[in-house]
Amino acid sequence: MPSITVKLYSVLFKFLLKRKLQALVESNDGANYGVVSRPDETIAAANPSFSDDGVATKDLHIDPLTSLSLRIFLPESAIISPESVPNLRVRLPSSKSLKKVSDSGAAYGGYLPERKGRNCRKLPVILQFHGGGWVSGGSDTAANDTFCRRVAKSCDAVVVAVGYRLAPESRYPAAFEDGVKVLNWLGKQANLAECDRLSENRRIGGEGGGVGGGDGRRRQIVDGFGSSMVEPWLAAHGDPSRCVLLGISCGANIGNYVAQYSVEAGKLLDPIRVVAQVLMYPFFIGSTPTRSEITLCNSYIYDKSMALLAWKLFLSEEDFNLDHPSGNPLNLAREVPLKYMPPTLTIVAEHDWMRDRAIAYSEELRKVNVDAPVLDYKDTVHEFATLDVLLKTPEAQACSEDIAIWMKKYISLRGHEFSY
Repeated sequence: MPSITVKLYSVLFKFLLKRKLQALVESNDGANYGVVSRPDETIAAANPSFSDDGVATKDLHIDPLTSLSLRIFLPESAIISPESVPNLRVRLPSSKSLKKVSDSGAAYGGYLPERKGRNCRKLPVILQFHGGGWVSGGSDTAANDTFCRRVAKSCDAVVVAVGYRLAPESRYPAAFEDGVKVLNWLGKQANLAECDRLSENRRIGGEGGGVGGGDGRRRQIVDGFGSSMVEPWLAAHGDPSRCVLLGISCGANIGNYVAQYSVEAGKLLDPIRVVAQVLMYPFFIGSTPTRSEITLCNSYIYDKSMALLAWKLFLSEEDFNLDHPSGNPLNLAREVPLKYMPPTLTIVAEHDWMRDRAIAYSEELRKVNVDAPVLDYKDTVHEFATLDVLLKTPEAQACSEDIAIWMKKYISLRGHEFSY
């Protein structure tokens, strides 16, 4: 059974969550222009310099028409140490050099990769979707910031956390559209970075009298306002051919949808390649109840009645259906056959009423020869590895390590050396 602390926290969490959901319903019913109010959440400020834990972060707003935003997590391992490469003479960023970058007119202070990229490692890119029952959470909340830092370090990867639009202001399919938009944005960034690199090579060739005939000036790709369109961290350190989707609770539903989209898009996403996905206690539901949905319907953290209220805030009255494709992954109306889905790791908790449907989805994937293991954690509850008060528990830390072990089969350049 969960600890006394978890039980007490669950009671408080459910009480506050019920009030939050009811307030959102009332606010949405009487709101003008779809604007609602929600309680403030603890936000972690971005720090573009490498902090004590060895991870730098920055926030981006990539869609001028919506609130869609990102937080990028870059581990310090992205910078190759001079000691690790013979005859390589590079200098890691110091506080003095970082100040110089900031004062020189850069868009932000903090770490800025070298143009030639001699000391830059290419890392896998993990696209992360937070939880929150469609109505809360964010890429910059304190809990999500801590979790993503842990994943960036344990997986040795660049984590891009997606701040998708929330319900009920933005109902289905807004969050799913945001997930697809970010995946396409990553592809665009990879292509822009390659164009920028080729332009720089031609410039260098022109300066040296080689092919290219440059005039000695760097031609940076800019937008209509004169700002650089190339995101420097992703350009220097992101490897789009090793992209993993990681979703938490309702974020797992988004990740699974984006995975289906990536299958449909195929080569249109080049050079993006989704090599795997991780579904952490997905927010799946269906009209025919599973065993866990009956026996654990009043379980810890999220009980079934609250989840149904969240779904009603997410889906419109016309769309509301427990077998809606956004909630039931085994809906017969799905457009992408299961056999084409990427390798899928599913995380479930012993005392989570949603567990059986997630396990059933994993079983169906395995039937069509998709690598789809399930990690079932004893004495745990929904969001046991991502809730703020549970992040320091042994189960939460073990979960992050287990994810890294499995993920490295697909993101390591020598992935076949790993097994699970």
